Amino acid sequence: MKHVRSKMLAFILALTLGLLAGCGAESNEANGSVNEQPAKGQEATQESLFPVTFKDDSGKEITIEEEPESIVSMQPSTTEVAYALGLGNKMVGVSDYCNYPGETADVEKVGGQDMNVELILSLTPDLIFVTDYHYQNHEPILKQYEEAGITVVVIGSESSFADVYETMELIGKATGKTIEAEALIADMKERLAAVEEKAKEVTDKKKVWVEVSPAPDIFTTGQGTFMHEMLEAIQAENAAGDQEGWVKLTEEEIVKLNPDVIITTYGYYVDNPKEGVLERAGWAEVPAIKSGEVHDVDSDTVTRPGPRLIEGVEHLAKLIYPEIFE
Repeated sequence: MKHVRSKMLAFILALTLGLLAGCGAESNEANGSVNEQPAKGQEATQESLFPVTFKDDSGKEITIEEEPESIVSMQPSTTEVAYALGLGNKMVGVSDYCNYPGETADVEKVGGQDMNVELILSLTPDLIFVTDYHYQNHEPILKQYEEAGITVVVIGSESSFADVYETMELIGKATGKTIEAEALIADMKERLAAVEEKAKEVTDKKKVWVEVSPAPDIFTTGQGTFMHEMLEAIQAENAAGDQEGWVKLTEEEIVKLNPDVIITTYGYYVDNPKEGVLERAGWAEVPAIKSGEVHDVDSDTVTRPGPRLIEGVEHLAKLIYPEIFE
């Protein structure tokens, strides 16, 4: 998709009902959805998008004849994208793990990797977004949905911003929100470019160690993860940059890396993660421990492939290089 510059973005946003990623259903300030009345001519534009034919992430060609009026999402990231595109009023079911935006608390929970098939069928959605796990492990169930007249769209795993943009385009096509998806992607790209431009002021790169699980089984993120891409964007060095994907390292191996900053992502289930890291035996000489540069961040903003990834980048930039980004 070609890049949309600032003035064009403003025009698109005005044309598409004042879309703001992170806006609320009622007040447009709480939870990332757009529920305003369509602008003049907008309904006709949306109708012209159907029927639509596309391939989902399983490679299957799908044709949707009419704009879906009821949707089920089996993945938190997909749910976040759907709400950011203004589809909150169409969500009749979400996974047990969907926690954002806040209004998902009022939507029927329909399972996780194991789906509540009877409940989903009783909701009679027009469209269900499932994961590649469901596609690989629950094919008979997905066929059951299709036989019931439910369109099944598989959303694959994402490991980069580019993957996320493609997913947003796919969800936009399936739901008649292509314009909104373009605007959302353009906004994320523009904000990321602004961070990267500002990061050019970095003259002394900091080495950053990221923990996605606490001791004793400490896992980190290597190449091919959002955190790695984020650190590169802000001109920081990933201490585990020579690793691939999600990897486990021993405390002895981590200490030898001598990180300048330590980022944890498990504060939502571990009390005082910073204190726990600072008190580890044998870590006293690590630069990040000496300076107290240990910070916990919201895991969902740095690992969940959705619209809030850009918030994760911006937050990391301020934590790691406050003198430049504050």
